[in-house]
Amino acid sequence: MFPHRVAVLVYEGMTPFEFGVVVEVFGLPRPELDVPWYTLDVCAETPGVPLRAVGGFGIVAEHGLDVLTSADTVIIPGVASVHGDPSPALVAALRAARGRLVSICSGAFALAGAGLLDGHRATTHWRYADLLARRYPLVAVDPDVLYVDDGGVITGAGSAAGLDVCLHLVRSDHGARIANTVARRLVIPPHREGGQAQFIEAAVAEPEVGDPIAESMAWALGRLASPLTLADLARAAHLAPRTYQRRFTARVGVPPIRWLIGQRIAASLPMLESPELPVEEIAAAVGFESAVTYRHHFAKALRTSPSGYRRAFRG
Repeated sequence: MFPHRVAVLVYEGMTPFEFGVVVEVFGLPRPELDVPWYTLDVCAETPGVPLRAVGGFGIVAEHGLDVLTSADTVIIPGVASVHGDPSPALVAALRAARGRLVSICSGAFALAGAGLLDGHRATTHWRYADLLARRYPLVAVDPDVLYVDDGGVITGAGSAAGLDVCLHLVRSDHGARIANTVARRLVIPPHREGGQAQFIEAAVAEPEVGDPIAESMAWALGRLASPLTLADLARAAHLAPRTYQRRFTARVGVPPIRWLIGQRIAASLPMLESPELPVEEIAAAVGFESAVTYRHHFAKALRTSPSGYRRAFRG
Protein backbone atom coordinates (compact mmCIF):
# COMPACT_ATOMS: atom_id res chain seq x y z
CA MET A 1 0.00 0.00 0.00
CA PHE A 2 1.24 3.49 -0.82
CA PRO A 3 2.57 5.91 0.16
CA HIS A 4 5.37 3.50 0.97
CA ARG A 5 7.83 4.74 3.61
CA VAL A 6 11.51 4.05 3.00
CA ALA A 7 14.00 4.70 5.81
CA VAL A 8 17.73 4.86 5.14
CA LEU A 9 20.46 4.89 7.79
CA VAL A 10 23.35 7.38 7.79
CA TYR A 11 26.37 7.14 10.05
CA GLU A 12 29.73 8.70 10.85
CA GLY A 13 32.37 7.99 8.20
CA MET A 14 29.97 6.73 5.53
CA THR A 15 30.70 6.88 1.82
CA PRO A 16 28.01 8.88 0.02
CA PHE A 17 27.49 6.84 -3.15
CA GLU A 18 25.18 4.16 -1.77
CA PHE A 19 23.23 6.76 0.17
CA GLY A 20 22.93 8.89 -2.96
CA VAL A 21 21.53 5.95 -4.92
CA VAL A 22 18.78 5.48 -2.33
CA VAL A 23 17.94 9.19 -2.39
CA GLU A 24 17.90 9.28 -6.18
CA VAL A 25 15.50 6.35 -6.51
CA PHE A 26 13.22 6.85 -3.52
CA GLY A 27 13.64 10.47 -2.45
CA LEU A 28 13.36 12.22 -5.80
CA PRO A 29 9.76 13.14 -6.72
CA ARG A 30 8.64 11.50 -9.95
CA PRO A 31 5.40 13.22 -11.01
CA GLU A 32 5.87 11.89 -14.54
CA LEU A 33 5.05 8.38 -13.34
CA ASP A 34 1.41 7.34 -13.06
CA VAL A 35 1.87 5.53 -9.73
CA PRO A 36 2.09 6.81 -6.16
CA TRP A 37 5.75 7.21 -5.24
CA TYR A 38 7.76 6.64 -2.08
CA THR A 39 8.51 8.86 0.90
CA LEU A 40 12.06 8.80 2.23
CA ASP A 41 13.18 9.33 5.82
CA VAL A 42 16.88 9.73 6.63
CA CYS A 43 17.71 8.51 10.12
CA ALA A 44 20.72 8.17 12.41
CA GLU A 45 21.54 7.15 15.95
CA THR A 46 22.18 10.83 16.65
CA PRO A 47 19.56 12.86 14.75
CA GLY A 48 20.31 16.54 14.33
CA VAL A 49 24.06 16.02 14.80
CA PRO A 50 26.36 16.53 11.77
CA LEU A 51 27.95 13.26 10.65
CA ARG A 52 31.15 13.38 8.63
CA ALA A 53 31.02 11.59 5.31
CA VAL A 54 33.94 10.55 3.14
CA GLY A 55 34.76 13.45 0.85
CA GLY A 56 34.85 16.28 3.36
CA PHE A 57 31.21 17.11 4.00
CA GLY A 58 28.59 16.37 6.61
CA ILE A 59 25.11 14.84 6.74
CA VAL A 60 22.48 15.74 9.30
CA ALA A 61 19.66 13.24 9.76
CA GLU A 62 16.24 14.52 10.70
CA HIS A 63 15.05 11.27 12.27
CA GLY A 64 16.23 8.81 14.89
CA LEU A 65 16.29 5.02 14.85
CA ASP A 66 12.65 4.81 15.87
CA VAL A 67 11.78 5.46 12.21
CA LEU A 68 13.29 2.09 11.28
CA THR A 69 10.71 0.22 13.30
CA SER A 70 7.75 1.68 11.43
CA ALA A 71 9.13 1.98 7.88
CA ASP A 72 7.87 -0.24 5.06
CA THR A 73 11.43 -0.64 3.77
CA VAL A 74 14.64 -0.23 5.78
CA ILE A 75 17.89 0.31 3.85
CA ILE A 76 21.37 0.02 5.41
CA PRO A 77 23.83 1.42 2.83
CA GLY A 78 27.03 0.21 4.50
CA VAL A 79 28.77 0.12 7.87
CA ALA A 80 31.63 2.13 9.30
CA SER A 81 33.76 -1.01 9.77
CA VAL A 82 33.22 -4.58 8.63
CA HIS A 83 35.25 -5.70 11.65
CA GLY A 84 33.00 -4.00 14.19
CA ASP A 85 29.56 -4.81 15.52
CA PRO A 86 26.35 -2.80 15.16
CA SER A 87 25.47 -0.84 18.28
CA PRO A 88 22.90 -2.29 20.68
CA ALA A 89 20.54 0.55 19.73
CA LEU A 90 20.79 -0.27 16.02
CA VAL A 91 20.41 -3.99 16.68
CA ALA A 92 17.24 -3.34 18.68
CA ALA A 93 15.80 -1.06 15.99
CA LEU A 94 16.55 -3.53 13.19
CA ARG A 95 15.04 -6.43 15.11
CA ALA A 96 11.93 -4.37 15.77
CA ALA A 97 11.53 -3.37 12.12
CA ARG A 98 8.32 -4.60 10.52
CA GLY A 99 9.16 -3.82 6.88
CA ARG A 100 11.49 -5.46 4.39
CA LEU A 101 15.18 -5.21 5.26
CA VAL A 102 17.71 -4.15 2.63
CA SER A 103 21.49 -3.78 2.71
CA ILE A 104 23.91 -2.44 0.14
CA CYS A 105 27.58 -3.44 0.08
CA SER A 106 28.93 -3.75 3.64
CA GLY A 107 25.51 -3.00 5.11
CA ALA A 108 25.03 -6.77 5.22
CA PHE A 109 27.29 -6.80 8.28
CA ALA A 110 24.76 -4.71 10.20
CA LEU A 111 21.92 -7.10 9.33
CA ALA A 112 24.09 -10.12 10.11
CA GLY A 113 25.25 -8.57 13.37
CA ALA A 114 21.60 -8.22 14.38
CA GLY A 115 21.04 -11.90 13.61
CA LEU A 116 18.66 -11.07 10.78
CA LEU A 117 20.57 -12.98 8.10
CA ASP A 118 20.80 -16.24 10.04
CA GLY A 119 19.45 -19.02 7.84
CA HIS A 120 19.23 -16.69 4.84
CA ARG A 121 21.15 -16.60 1.58
CA ALA A 122 22.89 -13.23 1.30
CA THR A 123 25.60 -11.34 -0.53
CA THR A 124 27.92 -8.40 -0.04
CA HIS A 125 30.89 -6.85 -1.84
CA TRP A 126 33.16 -9.62 -3.10
CA ARG A 127 36.03 -8.21 -1.01
CA TYR A 128 34.05 -8.85 2.17
CA ALA A 129 32.26 -12.09 1.26
CA ASP A 130 34.76 -14.43 2.95
CA LEU A 131 34.83 -12.26 6.06
CA LEU A 132 31.03 -12.18 6.25
CA ALA A 133 30.94 -15.98 5.97
CA ARG A 134 33.60 -16.42 8.67
CA ARG A 135 32.06 -13.97 11.11
CA TYR A 136 28.51 -15.19 10.61
CA PRO A 137 28.57 -18.92 9.75
CA LEU A 138 24.77 -19.19 9.90
CA VAL A 139 24.55 -16.95 6.81
CA ALA A 140 24.70 -18.63 3.38
CA VAL A 141 26.96 -16.10 1.62
CA ASP A 142 26.86 -16.01 -2.18
CA PRO A 143 29.68 -13.80 -3.51
CA ASP A 144 28.80 -14.18 -7.20
CA VAL A 145 25.57 -12.21 -7.55
CA LEU A 146 24.59 -8.57 -7.66
CA TYR A 147 21.87 -9.02 -5.08
CA VAL A 148 19.85 -11.65 -3.24
CA ASP A 149 16.18 -11.42 -2.32
CA ASP A 150 15.54 -14.10 0.27
CA GLY A 151 12.14 -13.87 1.85
CA GLY A 152 11.92 -10.11 2.25
CA VAL A 153 15.56 -9.72 3.27
CA ILE A 154 17.45 -8.19 0.34
CA THR A 155 21.24 -7.87 0.30
CA GLY A 156 23.25 -6.19 -2.45
CA ALA A 157 26.85 -6.51 -3.57
CA GLY A 158 29.24 -3.60 -4.17
CA SER A 159 28.30 0.05 -4.32
CA ALA A 160 26.99 0.18 -7.89
CA ALA A 161 24.87 -2.90 -7.22
CA GLY A 162 22.82 -0.58 -5.03
CA LEU A 163 21.25 0.61 -8.29
CA ASP A 164 20.19 -2.94 -9.11
CA VAL A 165 18.86 -3.46 -5.59
CA CYS A 166 16.78 -0.29 -5.64
CA LEU A 167 15.39 -1.02 -9.10
CA HIS A 168 14.54 -4.53 -7.97
CA LEU A 169 12.49 -3.02 -5.14
CA VAL A 170 10.73 -0.68 -7.57
CA ARG A 171 10.03 -3.58 -9.91
CA SER A 172 8.63 -5.68 -7.07
CA ASP A 173 6.33 -2.81 -6.07
CA HIS A 174 5.34 -1.36 -9.45
CA GLY A 175 6.26 -3.81 -12.20
CA ALA A 176 8.62 -3.86 -15.17
CA ARG A 177 7.36 -0.78 -16.99
CA ILE A 178 7.90 1.60 -14.09
CA ALA A 179 11.25 0.03 -13.15
CA ASN A 180 12.50 0.43 -16.70
CA THR A 181 11.34 4.05 -16.81
CA VAL A 182 13.36 4.78 -13.68
CA ALA A 183 16.33 2.89 -15.15
CA ARG A 184 16.22 5.07 -18.24
CA ARG A 185 16.12 8.20 -16.08
CA LEU A 186 19.28 6.93 -14.36
CA VAL A 187 20.91 6.14 -17.75
CA ILE A 188 21.97 2.71 -16.55
CA PRO A 189 24.21 0.78 -18.98
CA PRO A 190 22.49 -1.79 -21.18
CA HIS A 191 24.26 -4.82 -19.69
CA ARG A 192 25.45 -5.92 -16.25
CA GLU A 193 27.28 -9.22 -16.15
CA GLY A 194 28.36 -11.17 -13.11
CA GLY A 195 26.29 -14.30 -12.57
CA GLN A 196 23.45 -12.24 -11.21
CA ALA A 197 19.81 -13.14 -10.88
CA GLN A 198 18.79 -9.87 -12.41
CA PHE A 199 15.08 -9.00 -12.25
CA ILE A 200 15.18 -5.58 -13.90
CA GLU A 201 14.68 -4.62 -17.49
CA ALA A 202 17.92 -2.93 -18.49
CA ALA A 203 17.72 0.50 -20.06
CA VAL A 204 19.26 0.95 -23.48
CA ALA A 205 21.32 4.00 -24.30
CA GLU A 206 20.95 5.76 -27.62
CA PRO A 207 23.68 4.62 -30.03
CA GLU A 208 26.43 7.07 -30.80
CA VAL A 209 26.55 8.16 -34.42
CA GLY A 210 29.41 6.44 -36.17
CA ASP A 211 29.83 3.74 -33.51
CA PRO A 212 29.27 0.46 -35.41
CA ILE A 213 29.00 -1.70 -32.29
CA ALA A 214 26.39 0.52 -30.63
CA GLU A 215 24.48 0.86 -33.89
CA SER A 216 24.42 -2.91 -34.36
CA MET A 217 23.11 -3.34 -30.81
CA ALA A 218 20.29 -0.89 -31.48
CA TRP A 219 19.58 -2.63 -34.77
CA ALA A 220 19.37 -6.02 -33.05
CA LEU A 221 17.10 -4.72 -30.27
CA GLY A 222 14.60 -3.66 -32.90
CA ARG A 223 14.56 -7.19 -34.34
CA LEU A 224 14.55 -9.47 -31.30
CA ALA A 225 11.73 -11.60 -32.71
CA SER A 226 13.81 -12.47 -35.76
CA PRO A 227 16.46 -15.22 -35.88
CA LEU A 228 19.76 -13.36 -35.66
CA THR A 229 23.23 -14.81 -36.13
CA LEU A 230 26.70 -13.46 -35.51
CA ALA A 231 26.95 -12.85 -39.26
CA ASP A 232 23.76 -10.77 -39.17
CA LEU A 233 25.08 -8.61 -36.34
CA ALA A 234 28.45 -8.18 -38.02
CA ARG A 235 26.75 -7.23 -41.27
CA ALA A 236 24.75 -4.53 -39.45
CA ALA A 237 28.04 -3.13 -38.16
CA HIS A 238 29.73 -3.43 -41.59
CA LEU A 239 32.44 -5.59 -40.06
CA ALA A 240 33.79 -9.07 -40.64
CA PRO A 241 32.35 -11.57 -38.12
CA ARG A 242 35.68 -12.25 -36.38
CA THR A 243 36.47 -8.56 -36.15
CA TYR A 244 32.97 -7.83 -34.87
CA GLN A 245 33.13 -10.56 -32.24
CA ARG A 246 36.48 -9.28 -30.97
CA ARG A 247 35.44 -5.61 -30.86
CA PHE A 248 32.01 -6.34 -29.38
CA THR A 249 33.43 -8.48 -26.57
CA ALA A 250 36.06 -5.86 -25.76
CA ARG A 251 33.40 -3.13 -25.71
CA VAL A 252 30.54 -4.88 -23.88
CA GLY A 253 32.36 -7.51 -21.83
CA VAL A 254 30.53 -10.55 -23.24
CA PRO A 255 30.28 -12.13 -26.71
CA PRO A 256 27.51 -10.76 -28.96
CA ILE A 257 25.27 -13.86 -28.95
CA ARG A 258 25.43 -14.05 -25.16
CA TRP A 259 24.45 -10.38 -25.00
CA LEU A 260 21.62 -11.00 -27.45
CA ILE A 261 20.24 -13.85 -25.32
CA GLY A 262 20.29 -11.57 -22.28
CA GLN A 263 18.39 -8.88 -24.13
CA ARG A 264 15.77 -11.39 -25.29
CA ILE A 265 15.26 -12.56 -21.72
CA ALA A 266 15.01 -8.96 -20.50
CA ALA A 267 12.42 -8.19 -23.18
CA SER A 268 10.35 -11.18 -22.05
CA LEU A 269 10.02 -10.05 -18.43
CA PRO A 270 7.19 -7.52 -18.90
CA MET A 271 5.33 -10.12 -20.99
CA LEU A 272 5.55 -12.64 -18.14
CA GLU A 273 3.74 -10.15 -15.94
CA SER A 274 0.67 -10.68 -18.12
CA PRO A 275 -0.95 -13.99 -17.15
CA GLU A 276 -2.83 -14.13 -20.47
CA LEU A 277 0.28 -14.73 -22.57
CA PRO A 278 1.43 -18.38 -22.84
CA VAL A 279 5.15 -18.99 -22.38
CA GLU A 280 5.34 -20.43 -25.90
CA GLU A 281 4.11 -17.15 -27.40
CA ILE A 282 6.50 -15.12 -25.27
CA ALA A 283 9.44 -17.28 -26.33
CA ALA A 284 8.58 -16.73 -30.02
CA ALA A 285 7.98 -13.01 -29.54
CA VAL A 286 11.51 -12.45 -28.25
CA GLY A 287 13.23 -14.66 -30.78
CA PHE A 288 13.81 -18.03 -29.13
CA GLU A 289 13.36 -20.99 -31.46
CA SER A 290 11.32 -22.91 -28.90
CA ALA A 291 9.90 -22.66 -25.40
CA VAL A 292 12.41 -25.32 -24.32
CA THR A 293 15.33 -23.15 -25.43
CA TYR A 294 13.76 -20.12 -23.76
CA ARG A 295 13.30 -21.93 -20.46
CA HIS A 296 16.90 -23.19 -20.59
CA HIS A 297 18.42 -19.76 -21.08
CA PHE A 298 15.99 -18.12 -18.66
CA ALA A 299 16.90 -20.54 -15.85
CA LYS A 300 20.61 -20.15 -16.57
CA ALA A 301 20.41 -16.35 -16.44
CA LEU A 302 17.88 -15.77 -13.65
CA ARG A 303 18.09 -18.95 -11.58
CA THR A 304 14.37 -19.51 -11.80
CA SER A 305 11.87 -20.62 -14.43
CA PRO A 306 9.58 -18.34 -16.46
CA SER A 307 6.60 -19.69 -14.51
CA GLY A 308 8.43 -19.10 -11.22
CA TYR A 309 9.20 -15.56 -12.25
CA ARG A 310 5.59 -15.04 -13.31
CA ARG A 311 4.31 -16.19 -9.92
CA ALA A 312 6.69 -13.89 -8.03
CA PHE A 313 6.67 -10.74 -10.12
CA ARG A 314 3.57 -10.42 -12.26
CA GLY A 315 1.56 -7.27 -11.68
